Amino acid sequence: MSSQMPKPDEERNRQDARPAGQSLLRTLLAVAWAILGVRKSSEYAKDFSHITPLHVIFVGLVAIVGLVLALILLVQLVV
Repeated sequence: MSSQMPKPDEERNRQDARPAGQSLLRTLLAVAWAILGVRKSSEYAKDFSHITPLHVIFVGLVAIVGLVLALILLVQLVV
């Protein structure tokens, strides 16, 4: 019996086939750590290979809007 080795393209497709929720969660965590300014270089490399730029842009914009709204609410409560 001959064992067949998976082709590199098949292996890459298997790695790319990850649940969308996992990618979104990884993106949320990456953006949260980026806002705090704390990140390991090894984790950054993992994130860079697993998340898409479109997700980062979307989550970043949502985070900025949330931060602005939170600051507006805080000012309204103080004044």
